[in-house]
Amino acid sequence: MIPVVSDDPDGPEALDEPRDGGRPGNRGDRRRLIAPIASFSIGALAVTVLFAIGAWQRRWIADDGLIVLRTVRNLLAGNGPVFNAGERVEANTSTAWTYLIWFWSWVTGAEHTEYVALWVALVLSVAALPLAMYGTARLYGRRALGPGLTLLLPLGAIVYIVIPPARDFATSGLENGLVIFWIAALWCQFLAWGRRDPDDGSRRSRIAFLLLAFTAGMAPLIRPEITVFGGLVLLVLFVSRIGWRMRVAMVVVAGAVPIGYQIFRMGYYAVLVPNPAIAKDASGSKWKQGFAYLDNLFTPYTLLLPVIVAIGAGVLLAVGAYLTRREAPRAASAVSAAPADDADAPEILGAPPVPPMQRLRRTWSSAVDHVQSQNAVVVTTLVAGLILGLYWIRQGGDFMHGRVLLAPLFILLLPVMVIPVTIPASLSSARSRYQLGAGLLLLGGVVTTVWWGVAVNQTVLPNAGMDIGRDGIVDERRFYVTNMGNENPVTAEDYLEYPRMRAMVEKIRQTEAAGGGVILPSANFDEWYVAPLPEHLKPGIPRQTTVYFLNLGMTSMNAPLDVRVVDQMGLAYPLAAHTPRLTDGRIGHDKHLPTEWVVAESGSVSGFPAFIDRDEVKMARVALTCPMTEARFASYKGTWTFARFRHNLRQAAEFNSYRIAREPKYEIERCGLAMPKGLTSDN
Repeated sequence: MIPVVSDDPDGPEALDEPRDGGRPGNRGDRRRLIAPIASFSIGALAVTVLFAIGAWQRRWIADDGLIVLRTVRNLLAGNGPVFNAGERVEANTSTAWTYLIWFWSWVTGAEHTEYVALWVALVLSVAALPLAMYGTARLYGRRALGPGLTLLLPLGAIVYIVIPPARDFATSGLENGLVIFWIAALWCQFLAWGRRDPDDGSRRSRIAFLLLAFTAGMAPLIRPEITVFGGLVLLVLFVSRIGWRMRVAMVVVAGAVPIGYQIFRMGYYAVLVPNPAIAKDASGSKWKQGFAYLDNLFTPYTLLLPVIVAIGAGVLLAVGAYLTRREAPRAASAVSAAPADDADAPEILGAPPVPPMQRLRRTWSSAVDHVQSQNAVVVTTLVAGLILGLYWIRQGGDFMHGRVLLAPLFILLLPVMVIPVTIPASLSSARSRYQLGAGLLLLGGVVTTVWWGVAVNQTVLPNAGMDIGRDGIVDERRFYVTNMGNENPVTAEDYLEYPRMRAMVEKIRQTEAAGGGVILPSANFDEWYVAPLPEHLKPGIPRQTTVYFLNLGMTSMNAPLDVRVVDQMGLAYPLAAHTPRLTDGRIGHDKHLPTEWVVAESGSVSGFPAFIDRDEVKMARVALTCPMTEARFASYKGTWTFARFRHNLRQAAEFNSYRIAREPKYEIERCGLAMPKGLTSDN
């Protein structure tokens, strides 16, 4: 999958624009460009239309996509970028996605933000494909033209769009569409920089360079782990042959927005990362689960087959590029390689050895000379894709089938989104034979990919529907479609058909009328329990209704904004997020805060449902008085003043790594607190 492209400075590098900015060639060259341009245009249009149709047919908004919209609702209501009013918790991993949906919701004034998220995600997802294909077409450029009919045909683009998860998450309300669009945009900008003359100091070149740095610098706000790609691009730019003034400008342009937001995050939310990263312990490792997740994506669609095809095509193109360089005229090289005059021989033979440091400097200088090249761009991109894929395997993947591997797969397919296929006039040269081999490989790859991805596996996973499976991975879309009997669930109202939701809405109404309480799920899908609040609450504890449930999106979007919604896993509840990760828990759900904690923290003292352990509630009340835990609550619940902002900045790193014991008894011991009196075990 490494189609290395020649960087000969004497020739043009793109279909439409040579490296030196001159005319694209003579009339004969321009005629030869008609076939690749036409084939690329037809292929890009076909891929884009097919992907758009497939994504629209499978349109939906995931429960996790609704989580984002709760924050958008609070932003539109003037409560700030929070999940629950009065609690500064960043419940969304992609900062850019949250504010993008907020902006378009504000501009359009849409009644249903779900449709805003649906259309923005769909447009970005669909636009990413032709954009990535365009960048790859410019990678091969006019050098792909052989002595025959050359076509630019889609390969990696087809591999991507026929995978059902790619079509599922083209909508879903999650940031996948934004991620692949950003990747495609960065790919095009990075390639354009690699083709540019390093000595071009024009104003246009400098602006393009800084725009590339800005795009790469936005990576942590797109998704934190995608910083792997953006960071590698910035590293390559930094070590290239640019002056120190441009290096300083690059750092300022790339870092202004993400660093500024990071300062805001630390002062406002009092942590270093979004709360879901703490809840899922993004620095942890579950290699075995990660390989299970990889297998869960590759096996159902025999995805290894088209990947092998893509790798084979890349290798053949790389070999073809190498043969092109060998066959190119080297008159200048021959002259420079002529034997030295006899008069010079003794001087050369008697020259002193080069010192190690000088040799190292020469080696470094030679390496830097090759940094700004398309070869370096391709290698950097592939390394980023491999690192990102390994990160997710180490992390254990996700509970949603295929979702988090879509971005690294998209990155790895970038160099072969389209490939040049030449039907040679003859097979006399080695280069023509390799080009024909790449074409035959492409044909076989397209047939097998379409067959396995569309025809054979249209039903997707065998565990779709009600069964989550022992590995904890599920086809998320099919799961909700099956449970709600709705092929395209989009709005929060659609999710009222999910078990417990209609009963929850009615229970919220009753609990609000009764003065508030903690609403808890029961084993009966039509019933919720309530732990009522006392008539007089302790100072500092607000009287409000709290819903405690795992499905955070559908719950929060069907609840009023004045109702507090928190979850056992900790996506929107720091108390749960700061518990340790369960070693044998379901991936993506491997934290679980006992219910007694939220009952105690909300102020309920009596009238508990039968399954609530009263001793555990008493111990949880004591455990909540741990000084560090109280400080953490104050950091995101206390009034936000400049003093609080400064205090949060100082303690953000400490809060980020802070963990409490899951069981109240052990948390009391950890903090050195005294056990409460009147426990059942004391009698």
